Amino acid sequence: MNKGRLIVIDGIDGSGKTTQIELLKQVLASQGVPLQIISFPRYEDNEYGKLVKRYLEGEFGSINEVDPRKMACLFAGDRLLAKPIIEKWLAEGKLVICNRYVSASKAHMGANLPKEKRAEFFKWLDVLEYETNAIPKEDLTILLTVDPEVGQKNVLGRHPDLHEDNLKHLEEANKIYLELSGMEPNWEVINCIENGQMRSKEAIHQDIMQILSKIS
Repeated sequence: MNKGRLIVIDGIDGSGKTTQIELLKQVLASQGVPLQIISFPRYEDNEYGKLVKRYLEGEFGSINEVDPRKMACLFAGDRLLAKPIIEKWLAEGKLVICNRYVSASKAHMGANLPKEKRAEFFKWLDVLEYETNAIPKEDLTILLTVDPEVGQKNVLGRHPDLHEDNLKHLEEANKIYLELSGMEPNWEVINCIENGQMRSKEAIHQDIMQILSKIS
């Protein structure tokens, strides 16, 4: 990893993204890998993130009452503000790991659209994010897949947001993530479920490390 790489860890709520990124942070730092981590949305860092938080708390109405494109613009605005620092890290040759990225907007906002409108939405979002806003394109997306019911149970104990509290939404978002993994380049999929239960975090971590070991 002698030049900057942008790696996205994504998946529905309760798939273990934050846990795995924390493990990566510990292991890669011990190996001397120049590393930076950023999580989206950045709820308290800017007005876009604050508005996203209000949406997820239900302040703007139910999922069906909110325009997915307008919300996607808020998520995109948050990423746009992070663009300079991400570009700086990449120019310094660092491995940048993102907890969620454009793929999350495709999955979660796409889940709030009729199926026949999703392909058009994905194209529109790609133009907004990668052409108009010109944010860095990810080199690799690692998708952590879980059964939506298991994922929902994994986030029990914290105040659920609009997405976490809606099993149908999680199911649709999960389907979109899997569809994207077959449509878009540079995706790797890790199944985090075995015999109906979450695999150990250590086993999932080893899968991620094996994928990362292939990056030159």
